[in-house]
Amino acid sequence: VQLQASGGGLVQAGGSLKLSCAASGRSFSTYAMGWFRQAPGKEREFVSSISQSGTVTYYADSVKGRFTISRDNAKNTVYLQMNSLKPEDAAVYYCAADRTVAIRMKELSEHEYWGQGTQVTVSS
Repeated sequence: VQLQASGGGLVQAGGSLKLSCAASGRSFSTYAMGWFRQAPGKEREFVSSISQSGTVTYYADSVKGRFTISRDNAKNTVYLQMNSLKPEDAAVYYCAADRTVAIRMKELSEHEYWGQGTQVTVSS
């Protein structure tokens, strides 16, 4: 599976962005998908994950109520809608795929597949 993240950019605080992660290869629907981010000088952190069917989602407390993860298995794509962006949301955002339950993606230190990352910059 190859993952291609896109949709990052520069946005003012309070604005919105929608990230996409397109997967190539077979069996996209057998993978839980997740979004992670890493800001300069900080460790990578979990943002959100979604189950294979898309019916179960998890969020970091820092983004709960502002971000929404979704997926379209027909298009082999997972999305992250980010609203009410804050300067502290600025980071490189990565998507990941694992053949596990979605909640486990928060705990795993390694993931089966990673996307290349997309930069999100939030100006204050």
